Amino acid sequence: MNAGKTPWPIVVLLCTTATSGYMCRVNVSTAGALLMNDFGLTQVDMGKIFSAFLLGYALFQIPGGLLADRWGARKVLAGATWLWVGITVFQAFVGWGPFQTTVFTSMLTFMFLRFLLGISESPTYPSAAQGVSKWVTPLHQGKANGIIIGSIGLGSALTPLLVSYVMVHGGWRSALIASSLPALVMAIIWLRMPDQLGQFTNPVSPISEEPKSTKITRLQSRSFILLTISYTLQGYVGYIFVSWFYLYLVQERHFSLLNGAWMGSLPWALSIVSIPLGGIVSDRVSAGHLGPIWGRRLVPIVGMSLSGILISVGAHTESGWIAAVSLAFATAFVLCVEGPFWTMMMRIAQTKSGTAGGIMNMGSNAGGLLSPALTPLLATYIGWENSLHIAAVLAVIAAALWFGIRSDETRQIKSTT
Repeated sequence: MNAGKTPWPIVVLLCTTATSGYMCRVNVSTAGALLMNDFGLTQVDMGKIFSAFLLGYALFQIPGGLLADRWGARKVLAGATWLWVGITVFQAFVGWGPFQTTVFTSMLTFMFLRFLLGISESPTYPSAAQGVSKWVTPLHQGKANGIIIGSIGLGSALTPLLVSYVMVHGGWRSALIASSLPALVMAIIWLRMPDQLGQFTNPVSPISEEPKSTKITRLQSRSFILLTISYTLQGYVGYIFVSWFYLYLVQERHFSLLNGAWMGSLPWALSIVSIPLGGIVSDRVSAGHLGPIWGRRLVPIVGMSLSGILISVGAHTESGWIAAVSLAFATAFVLCVEGPFWTMMMRIAQTKSGTAGGIMNMGSNAGGLLSPALTPLLATYIGWENSLHIAAVLAVIAAALWFGIRSDETRQIKSTT
């Protein structure tokens, strides 16, 4: 690999890998209606199946990051992608032919397989972060992270189209298998990638031979703690839209099912643009007169503050259409900060980017586990408007925490000891 050039083909490969993993992750959501019909599952049963994935995914973020730091992104992703394919195919055979099961057994089997899938997908973004920290110059890391994490919107947009089309013609089992094919392609590609890919060290990146105590200090620094707290709050806000946006439009704003579906897809269409754009803007501002600290702060502070404002506007307005558009753009703004978050994490953690990415992402998913259950519970007692106002306040707090985050904190600690 040419050390003087930013390896954008590898960045695209990491993005495509993450997108294929996201398709294996959300395929059951689209196939859920037919699954419920075939197995007699209730909405509560499906909720348990969905939660099983998130539990495995959140719990194994740190181990996944440690694996990435120990073995490198190439080896970890090569193994993980094969697991995605195998576990997804196993799901397609639950209750089929000789594997007939009761309703309860089927639910437990799906929960177990989804939990395993969550574990196998947990190294995805920490591994990508470890790869970006080694293969991409700091000047372009925001753009690279934005492209990779844009897989969230891309996977969310592509999966319903693919799964729905195959379900109509071949049933949900064929649809699940079809959703694993992109992961199979990526598994083959990673398996054939040369080993020296993992040995490339970006000459602009920090030198890895630093004292172990300094590495530990980086993960215990005030900046990293604030960054993790901010990302946890961002995850809380973001997962509200992942879980409840469509139902909120239909049940609270009285959209028709068709109009609700169209408006429900708007946040993800916007996020396909906003996530990479946030990284690009962060890179350019960081390279300008504001410098790397305020340059990285600007997008998260502005993006999450605007998201909080738009959430409150959407919650308070009497117009359903204004509410839908405001909340859709609020989603785009709260997700546009992904690139700066992961880039700042790399600048703080440096050679421990995989582990630090796992810690930070575990916080985000902890927020994601909490918000889908807590938001409707709060709405029961204080109404949906006030429940969303709370989310708006949390978004602004997440933005404010960035005033205390800086990438050179550990260097100052080291120089004074």
